[in-house]
Amino acid sequence: MQSRRSFIKVSALSAAMALAGFASSAAFAADTIKVGVLHSLSGTMAISETVLKDTALMAIEEINAKGGVLGKKLEPVVVDPASNWPLFAEKARQLISSDKVAVTFGCWTSVSRKSVLPVFEELNSLLFYPVQYEGEELSKNVFYTGAAPNQQAIPAVEYLLSKDGGSAKRFVLLGTDYVYPRTTNKILRAFLKSKGVADADILEEYTPFGHSDYQTIIAKIKKFASEGKKTAVVSTINGDSNVPFYKELGNQGIKATDVPVVAFSVGEEELRGVDTKPLVGHLAAWNYFMSVKNPTNTEFIKKWTAYAKKHNLAGHKDKPLTNDPMEATYIGIHMWAQAAEKAKSTDTDKVIAAMAGQTFKAPSGFVAKMDEKNHHLHKPVFIGEVRADGQFRVVWKTPGPVKAQPWSPYIPENKGKKDEPEKK
Repeated sequence: MQSRRSFIKVSALSAAMALAGFASSAAFAADTIKVGVLHSLSGTMAISETVLKDTALMAIEEINAKGGVLGKKLEPVVVDPASNWPLFAEKARQLISSDKVAVTFGCWTSVSRKSVLPVFEELNSLLFYPVQYEGEELSKNVFYTGAAPNQQAIPAVEYLLSKDGGSAKRFVLLGTDYVYPRTTNKILRAFLKSKGVADADILEEYTPFGHSDYQTIIAKIKKFASEGKKTAVVSTINGDSNVPFYKELGNQGIKATDVPVVAFSVGEEELRGVDTKPLVGHLAAWNYFMSVKNPTNTEFIKKWTAYAKKHNLAGHKDKPLTNDPMEATYIGIHMWAQAAEKAKSTDTDKVIAAMAGQTFKAPSGFVAKMDEKNHHLHKPVFIGEVRADGQFRVVWKTPGPVKAQPWSPYIPENKGKKDEPEKK
């Protein structure tokens, strides 16, 4: 009888301990808010996306140091979709359904965003997308913190057409072969036509992801530019192909004074591995450059430098660089945290409502504002010239932030489309 009592006592104690362990584990899980980080850390897009993963982790660390969100620490869940577009959708589903994240920050290419979009809509979860894109999309489940075409592509080409930008009369539209470059160039063709540029004065060329031999294409650009009218190149090349493209540009002696190139996907990070001396004067259009001077940017660079050294980040611990999609990532995470606090919840629909009109003092030197309706930021536009040190000298900027036009007025079928996501 005694032994039976002892057995019951031990069993009860074990059960109590197991229950206590389970409870503390559940309490620990409930004490954090999981957030997804969905960026390519390998493959052709790693050159651009890896640093966005690190920026997200820095912002999360910063928010946690100030007490987290709703009294809970943020717990990042990092996955690597490896520049594989269908894998983005699988990883997104894993983050939402298995890891139970409250929000995801990620994607670079539009093909990766298009891949994950049905997953976020089906499961009613939130994606913050931090890179310039082609527009022509407006989802209830996405906040677009990068530029729409009227906040980057259109102002850049207007600049090239202007006297200050060289009064270009012919254009080479050169891009990676996927949705962002092709749709952006469809918009730019229509815009150029509205400005009197003939089809014969537009050369359009595409290369696959990871393309590395630009000899033939640059020879074709030289021939096109030699036919009498001032020529400019608009580049929507993405990922690691930018390195061989710019190297070949230098090899063939194409100077900015002869044929300026304006890029939409090349910032400080992409120029890290390139000898920029032959590229001085070529252009990039963004909504932020590391070189802009203001106290908020000074503080942002200081934080990034300290974070890169503390975490021994490859490349950045010796030469810390910031760029536009890093700024857009940083703004997005802080805005989401502010919206969750305002909503007193991480529930998707409550956060969406609270995001309308959110503001954040941005490193660009302006106050970033989330539009009340269209899920896009109001952003300033900068055009910068490449300097010999791989930084950019701002040569043109808008007087203030520009409201995004997700549906381009240069695409006729957009007439009458609503500037806000449909309620589903």
